[in-house]
Amino acid sequence: MRMISAARAVILVFVCASTLTNAQDQPSTNQRGPSTQYTISLAKAQAHIITVRMDLDKGLPERQLQLPVWNALYQVRDFSQYVSWVNATDHQGRPQPVRKINKSLWQVSGAGNGIRITYEVYADVAGPYSAQLDAHHAFLNMADVLMYAVDSRSAALTVEFEDIPKGWKIATALTQCMPPRFCAPNYDRLVDSPFEVGTFREDDFDEGGARYRVVVDADPSDYDMGNLVKALRAIVKNATRWMDDRPFESYVFFYHFPRGPGGGGMEHAYGTAIEISAATLKESQDWFNDVSAHEFFHLWNVKRIRPQTLEPVDYTKENYTRALWFSEGVTSTVQGYILLQAGLLDERRYLQRLGDQITTLQQRSAHKTQSAEESSLDAWLEKYTYYREPDRSISYYNKGELLGVLLDLKIREGSQFTASLRELFQWMNKHYAGQGKFFDDSEGVRQAAQSVCKCDLQEFFDHYVSGTDEIPWDPMLSSVGLRVVQQSVEVADAGLDVQRVFGGMVILASVDPGSDAARAGVLAGDTLLSINGKAIGPDPRASLGAWRPGDTIRLRVRRGVDEHELKFKLGAKKQVEYVVRDVENLSAEQKAHREEWLKGKTREATHP
Repeated sequence: MRMISAARAVILVFVCASTLTNAQDQPSTNQRGPSTQYTISLAKAQAHIITVRMDLDKGLPERQLQLPVWNALYQVRDFSQYVSWVNATDHQGRPQPVRKINKSLWQVSGAGNGIRITYEVYADVAGPYSAQLDAHHAFLNMADVLMYAVDSRSAALTVEFEDIPKGWKIATALTQCMPPRFCAPNYDRLVDSPFEVGTFREDDFDEGGARYRVVVDADPSDYDMGNLVKALRAIVKNATRWMDDRPFESYVFFYHFPRGPGGGGMEHAYGTAIEISAATLKESQDWFNDVSAHEFFHLWNVKRIRPQTLEPVDYTKENYTRALWFSEGVTSTVQGYILLQAGLLDERRYLQRLGDQITTLQQRSAHKTQSAEESSLDAWLEKYTYYREPDRSISYYNKGELLGVLLDLKIREGSQFTASLRELFQWMNKHYAGQGKFFDDSEGVRQAAQSVCKCDLQEFFDHYVSGTDEIPWDPMLSSVGLRVVQQSVEVADAGLDVQRVFGGMVILASVDPGSDAARAGVLAGDTLLSINGKAIGPDPRASLGAWRPGDTIRLRVRRGVDEHELKFKLGAKKQVEYVVRDVENLSAEQKAHREEWLKGKTREATHP
């Protein structure tokens, strides 16, 4: 039996599902179709095998069953690779034909009077985006393991578990409507509600009229519950105040703290799943605060304020959008504001991070050739090594976060400092999410921003969102008394570039030919697990940058299914870094604008 001290640790902040309705609860199509009942057996936990029984009501004589090819990550992951077999029987237990149509689509016959489909799925992928069943627990993203009847995706359904190991409990945001069954109004709502099944300790708190229950399944030495709850309370308090909205009565956070490498988060309509390595959490709670604020704000931006190009979700292929710079990147902008206003980040550190983000963008030569919109479209290429080369692509997270800051300042200036990014989100929340509508990618953001500031932002969007013009940092930041200074510094040169990809893994994006790293056997595409025995921090480049030229480092990498430890010396190189500093002769007005900006405040409009 796998001991928890040697395994992953999980913290869940769990509450019951909200009764409020949002776009995620609406039917995916006009045709609801017969209902579906799922029964999930955990009897084969030691073998990581989930057995699914899927009972369909009366309907068409032939039914098609689809297993998603993607969910959570913007990557086609083909969950059907883990399906061992699929069988079907009628109510008398007589076998019925099952025909595979393509890699993730099956057709069953004899289904007119109802039919039972049974299949097995291998589930042993750790992390917030996948499904794992072992002797310790189960964490399930349901899109990874549950097929849906194509004609019934919008119909109501139920889920229950059987063969649950003794002492295990269930945590999810879904309502337990008919114990032991959990109910969802449709498949989309179901797969937006992960399940944790296992043993756990508990804590809870109330904030602003909502209930937050904390459920812990972890080695207590890997976290301080009091500190985590204190940070969460500050985050949710300031985020809901910033939006002046709380579209739920309760909310769930899932936190995974693996003893090995880990990182990343996935938002859900009424919760989030987050993974942070235990070593990273012990060194600093900053990463916990960052990713928690980011994923919590997603409950508005992405889950409710949503681009039309992502609706309805198509589980059978890539879903393209030009708006990830806004949906993901500007969420990072607001993440910083929330932490500032929650007292979890100070101005000095915030401006230092802003300079780091500018440095990251400017050091990627692809910022001259790939726009924020194009980066959004190309999200599906992020799993490929060459695509991640600095001269091939930029990050919609990185540039989007910077565009969010600049858009905030443009709105403030254009409105005579009576509106801001906050008012933009509140406007979109009211006119899109509040009315069950979706926005028209970047054009929808521009129109909403202009409605708020009563100013023309076409040039800003043309040049910096859909275009690749160099951003004039100093003029953009001058209203808050800031400028960007370039400085040349000597830093350690590992002869490689690292990148944390969507999913939390740290990948060696490139390795310089002829470098000591290359001679040591480091290859582009390797997954970086540790440096000198220490887990990789939230910023993998900073983890490497902490070392000095001439130091010897040991990289532990994963290549395929094998792990390797590679040792080499760091060289030295000159590089340009961008630092955000006060302008010369900082005025009282600029100081006042900066304070309003960082505190999320605006001025009252004056009328003639």
